[in-house]
Amino acid sequence: MMEIIKLREHGELSATAAAWFHEKWGIPLEAYTESIDECINNREAIPQWYLVMVEGKIAGGLGVIENDFHDRKDLTPNVCAVYVEEEYRCRGIAGKMLKFVCMDMKEKGIDTLYLVTSHTSFYERYGWKFLCMVQCDGEPDMARMYVHKEV
Repeated sequence: MMEIIKLREHGELSATAAAWFHEKWGIPLEAYTESIDECINNREAIPQWYLVMVEGKIAGGLGVIENDFHDRKDLTPNVCAVYVEEEYRCRGIAGKMLKFVCMDMKEKGIDTLYLVTSHTSFYERYGWKFLCMVQCDGEPDMARMYVHKEV
């Protein structure tokens, strides 16, 4: 049984979640800890963090932050750190996470989300549209920026 949880409602998982995201993306643990704590303690719309749990184990996760380390500061907020553990891939988990986060953000008054990726066809399956190329911090190549507007 798969369950998508909002970390703002599960503060007891903050350290576990921060460590998991850090392991997957290599961003400093402190950055995840700070952002997840802000999500839990401030109750603002941004940042937000989510985990997919299967039988008590993290199967996937993602976040929503102001800017995912790119030069287009006007394209905000950004879905970030989308990851599904290899053993759980090809089961529709990523699509369910993306749909869940879009609906949750809409409930918080945010109907437009952005996402930076190097994938070229994955996100289109879930209603995301290619918007433009952006320059990511410290990266030599441009990355693809997608947009999703919840109606």
